Amino acid sequence: MIQANDVSLQYGGRKLFSKVNIVFSPGNCYGLIGANGSGKSTFLKILTGEIDSTKGDIAVTKGHRISSLKQDQFAFDEYSVLMSVIMGHKKLYEIMVKKDEVYAKEDFSDADGMIASELEAEFADLDGWNAESDAAKLLSDLGIAEEMHEMKMKQLESGEKVRVLLAQALFGNPDILLLDEPTNHLDMETSMWLEEFLCNFENTAIVVSHDRHFLNKVCTHIADIDFGKIQIYSGNYKFWMESSELALRQRSESNKKIAEKRKELQDFISRFSANASKSRQATSRKKSLEKLTFDDIKPSSRKHPYINFEQQRDAGNNILEVEHLCKSIDGQVMFTDISFRVDKGDKIAFVGPNNLVKATLFEVLLGNTQADSGTFKWGASTRRAYYPKENSSFFNVELNIIDWLRQYSDNTDENFVRGFLGRMLFSGDESLKQVKVLSGGEKVRCMLSRMMLAQGNVLLFDEPTNHLDLESISSLNRGLDKYPGTVMLASHDHQLMQTVANRIIEITPKGCINKPQISLDEYLADEKIKHQRQALYA
Repeated sequence: MIQANDVSLQYGGRKLFSKVNIVFSPGNCYGLIGANGSGKSTFLKILTGEIDSTKGDIAVTKGHRISSLKQDQFAFDEYSVLMSVIMGHKKLYEIMVKKDEVYAKEDFSDADGMIASELEAEFADLDGWNAESDAAKLLSDLGIAEEMHEMKMKQLESGEKVRVLLAQALFGNPDILLLDEPTNHLDMETSMWLEEFLCNFENTAIVVSHDRHFLNKVCTHIADIDFGKIQIYSGNYKFWMESSELALRQRSESNKKIAEKRKELQDFISRFSANASKSRQATSRKKSLEKLTFDDIKPSSRKHPYINFEQQRDAGNNILEVEHLCKSIDGQVMFTDISFRVDKGDKIAFVGPNNLVKATLFEVLLGNTQADSGTFKWGASTRRAYYPKENSSFFNVELNIIDWLRQYSDNTDENFVRGFLGRMLFSGDESLKQVKVLSGGEKVRCMLSRMMLAQGNVLLFDEPTNHLDLESISSLNRGLDKYPGTVMLASHDHQLMQTVANRIIEITPKGCINKPQISLDEYLADEKIKHQRQALYA
């Protein structure tokens, strides 16, 4: 158990949260949510003791070990990959080091023998003899090949380091597990493995994530930072979001009788409780939901931007023809012999483990970079709008948000632009901010505004959910779901691809897998496709 007692945090005149009194209990997984900048990562650091709260304290059950996902990718550069994982269990690692020091003594004495004997006993109690094999299995499960286990961390790429640090956090069955954005840099299969790991994790877990599918899968409770407080709610993210929206809607219906409101909420709770699956997490959620009362559900203060994509004109049936496309960068093959056809109304999720491959394909198709060989042809009636993953070049100008967006609008009237920005949560003086100083999430909302004004009938997105909060991601999801045109989407957001895409194209080093009329979950579960994928990655 880990408990916050009257915890408050203040930076200067700004209060992030105050008088937080909450308990995180064993057997539960808590999703810590809140608006960008609300203090989610900071609160995790208070729980680990990395930073001090302004007031209050954190209490941990005596003898319980806290493990967290480290954010410094360079901290273990001089250690081997395998040893970096074992270092996640600090006490075990210290015993291993002491053992080596004692046995390395040239004048090994009887006293040293006694010390070694005590260390060996502690080592065995901590299951030290299985430490290397357990660490190796975690690494392999997270996609770090065996031949990399003895390499130094500094030899790994950034994404590989993150996986090793995740293995480090999970190692040794910690009593309290704290994970800040654990699915970043993970491919779909590895994310699914982590989901199953956490669903079967029997101790206390607290996670921060912008992946709604992940939060829905693993969480028994939601810890919401709002109104300067942290409140714990039973259920996963979907239950919290829909119940909060229902409570907000009921609040505005002032003439609705209390009894009717109670019945509506109780019916809502019962529906979610009845839909629980057989997993341990779902069973825990079901028990918690059945205990909820009318007063336990409260509306959120957070707002959703209005994201709605419209077409200036309808496209013809022929959208795009790609034939035998090949591209390499600095000797590394991005894709080889890629051929596919895009038809009107297709909403395609482009998947594959290498993000650069998908980004490069989009850049080639948009004419921003040259293919090595092969051809592609867009339909004459297509009007394309593109969201690139890297957007910094768009904001390297001396303009405020209004003047920046005006560049991309046929209607340059200030009232129109201000109204448009207001729907994207840039209201009042916020719309006068210089675009150079915008946060990552604000830049994404600007880029999405630019795309909406383009009124394309073909939309291409490369990782559009990066830097967005959960509310903005949900709004984007709704906007793409109801958009009548063609969508080509690369994203790590499982729920976005599952709910929007009606077709999957996987780009592999040896070609592509092209599956129409299939959802992402169906694609991942299909045994024939699994065998096909294995052959293409072999």
